[in-house]
Amino acid sequence: MLTLAWRRSASISSRLQPVRLLTFRVLGEDNPQRNRPGRCRRPAPHPQRLQSPLLLRPQPAYSLSSFVFFSMASGGEGPSDATQTHTNRLAKERSPYLLQHAHNPVDWYPWGQDAFDKAKREDKPIFLSVGYSTCHWCHVMERESFEDDEIGKLLSDNFVCIKLDREERPDVDKVYMTFVQATSGGGGWPMSVWLTPDLRPFIGGTYFPPRDHARRPGFKTVLIRIIEQWRNNRSALESSGQQILEALKKGTAICADAGESPPLAPDVANRCFRQLAHSYEEEYGGFRDAPKFPTPVNLMFLMSYWSVNRSTSEGVEALQMALHTLRMMALGGIHDHVAQISRMRRFCSISKTYGFHRYSTDSSWHVPHFEKMLYDQAQLAVAYITAFQVSGEQLYADVAKNILLYVSRDLSDKSGGFYSAEDADSVPPSGGPEKREGAFCVWTASEVRELLPDVVEGATGAATQADIVMHHYGVKEQGNVAPEQDPHGELQGQNVLIVRYSIELTAAHFGVSVEKASELLASARAKMAEVRKSRPRPHLDTKMLASWNGLMLSAFARVGAVLGDEAFLERAVQVGKFLRENLWDAERKTILRSCYRGDQMEVQQISTPISGFLDDYSFIICGLLDLYEATLQSEWLQWAEELQLRQDALFWDDEGGGYFCSDPSDGTVLLQLKEDQDGAEPSANSVSASNLLRLSSYTGRQGWLHQSQRLLTAFSDRLTRVPIALPEMVRSLMAQHYTLKQVVICGQRDAPDTKSLLAAVGSLFLPFKVLMLSDGTEESFLHQRLPVLSSMTRLDGVATAYVCQDFTCSLPVTDPQELRRLLLDGTADLHKGNS
Repeated sequence: MLTLAWRRSASISSRLQPVRLLTFRVLGEDNPQRNRPGRCRRPAPHPQRLQSPLLLRPQPAYSLSSFVFFSMASGGEGPSDATQTHTNRLAKERSPYLLQHAHNPVDWYPWGQDAFDKAKREDKPIFLSVGYSTCHWCHVMERESFEDDEIGKLLSDNFVCIKLDREERPDVDKVYMTFVQATSGGGGWPMSVWLTPDLRPFIGGTYFPPRDHARRPGFKTVLIRIIEQWRNNRSALESSGQQILEALKKGTAICADAGESPPLAPDVANRCFRQLAHSYEEEYGGFRDAPKFPTPVNLMFLMSYWSVNRSTSEGVEALQMALHTLRMMALGGIHDHVAQISRMRRFCSISKTYGFHRYSTDSSWHVPHFEKMLYDQAQLAVAYITAFQVSGEQLYADVAKNILLYVSRDLSDKSGGFYSAEDADSVPPSGGPEKREGAFCVWTASEVRELLPDVVEGATGAATQADIVMHHYGVKEQGNVAPEQDPHGELQGQNVLIVRYSIELTAAHFGVSVEKASELLASARAKMAEVRKSRPRPHLDTKMLASWNGLMLSAFARVGAVLGDEAFLERAVQVGKFLRENLWDAERKTILRSCYRGDQMEVQQISTPISGFLDDYSFIICGLLDLYEATLQSEWLQWAEELQLRQDALFWDDEGGGYFCSDPSDGTVLLQLKEDQDGAEPSANSVSASNLLRLSSYTGRQGWLHQSQRLLTAFSDRLTRVPIALPEMVRSLMAQHYTLKQVVICGQRDAPDTKSLLAAVGSLFLPFKVLMLSDGTEESFLHQRLPVLSSMTRLDGVATAYVCQDFTCSLPVTDPQELRRLLLDGTADLHKGNS
């Protein structure tokens, strides 16, 4: 949200100028400088350097906080409370992030009424600290400040201190991050915000060093100055909080004007393509320079744009941009290359990778920030399987499959759900009290040589297996990480594996066959994986979020459907059941935001479960629609319809159109926001626009078609001016413009002739289609919603396909290849008829 917040902040800058001046006085900054972004941030389409008069520059942290070690495989626990000097009320929470702070000498409260009541009763300001468990700079600030007894006492005596997991409460995080961004032009985590007892922000920042450095005040000094201002200048602080909120309410409003229509999709799509092409980096792919983020929403837009512009130079260029980016990412260090045999019997294969890291610190995808997020794995798996559909190149299918194998192995709960993230930091293999960035993943040249000493028979120069691995993956004796990519000196002498040569060139270099080279590299990766098993694992965030599990549901369903992989489809069904059993309150008809892995590996819930937000509903609905198309089991379609009705009741803005991110009835959330950027995750409004279109086709509810149009109309200004900020919503706008193609298969779900037709559909990337099965059962869900299906029958008792738009259908076909040609020809005709 960084880029768009920066654009928006310009329109309210004049209203916030008095607040900026007040902040300078409080923090004592004579000449505010640019804030150097920490590692704990989410990407904008164009990651920027962040200007900030409020945010103080993070100081280099040469050692990371020594946190409790969790074993990802065994769920190992850290020291018991009895061994700790301090224990606060966060020890009763289930969020891994809050538990990391349970032994700080700070009187932490979780976000809730107890904290709010205390602030009002004692008439104290609130210090709100926001982060998440795998955030590097959150770890640093805890070690430096929140574990400090003196700072802890200063906080506890003068503030009501609230610790918030942003992944549990994205609604609260969005409100105060909007404040920080709008008043400074930048943001990130940890986020530090000071509030009045009625929750109005008046000062904010991100990471603060603990002590003064040069002319920059440290966290202790900032606290002392805020305490003084609260005592002596309170009215100005409270007034500034009110001014800020009023300005933000006006500056963040998104609504549709009466009689307005959505912008023209071809114009918006062309502009989005041009903006992406302008920011595209040709050598290594991706957008802009370092830091470089995967941005799957951009890649999915480019491939969708190609699908309706196949014969144009722009369409060809869009496809090339997407495929080249995905290829270079797969070869880069952002992609973990070490193999391990899957422990899940039903997958019975070797996983060639450990998934994708969060982002690359350089332009060549080489040195990553080593954190791994569930939502990245989900979206990248979909992007790679889509690339396989459009190109037919096996590389992309292999990457998609291996992402899911990694997630199944290392991020899976036995209940069927998925954990949130794997940390970047871990204890080095050599031991020690301090964690280091990337310690679990990197290698010294001597480690590789000692592990792989055997001379390869027939190789030139008596080369060893280590020589071949070091050549192929760019391993150097002195390490392959440039100093500018290692500001804390944690990777000195270390190597991040990156594919430097094709397998053919590596084989030729050592005079062996391609098959032999492939075998040697696979063997080496397996041996390296065994070594990694003995290394201390990074912290695992075992929180299970509804929204991210919804994204993962889509990934397993879509990859499984394209590859015809029954194991993946079974895993997708398992995720659907997990969501329904653990994150759906059937009595209240409410999605729950999160659940947690208990001490005995059971699924636990907190005493007052957090109700789901818009992204929880929209991502699960999308996942259920994908699951229906993958399995053709109507129970998932039926639940999607139920959830959409509930989403409408909870979040729809009757006055302005579109959905609020959170329930407008929650009085503790001071801004009702509509997410207006597709970033690390797609905007829930973008996904909802597509969900409404798909559900309208499945259920015959025309109201959902009109609702989707109104949603898109509400975002017309953003779509027209900066479509690059909303590429996923542009895809939804295109879907509405070109109208969804209905592919109806008449047959028995598990019959071979039906499966052949379904395989033909799955082999193609058809972004603007819905797939449905008509098995002739009149009382089925689809037949009840769409009576027209009764007129579609099998020809001569053979599974038959109908391709329709608005249920005006082509002649029925029974041959899979004929169906494939019909779908391809129909795509070309679709573009000609609507351009």
